Amino acid sequence: MEYTVLVYKDEDGGFWGEVPVLPGCFSQGETVEETMENMKEAIEVHITALKEDLQEIQINKEFVIGNVSVTAIA
Repeated sequence: MEYTVLVYKDEDGGFWGEVPVLPGCFSQGETVEETMENMKEAIEVHITALKEDLQEIQINKEFVIGNVSVTAIA
């Protein structure tokens, strides 16, 4: 099973990631690669917890990521 992971650069250094379809599932790392590896473990732990709690496990959904330019509002 594959999940989309969004990775962000942390202001204090390193990176952090989240899984949009699994609220509360996130992790961090010093590099993007380390963050992705940590995310794999976080997803597995998150899904295990959902199963134990008899919660529905969401599957990855298709979506588009884009940028929108707006004028700053004073």
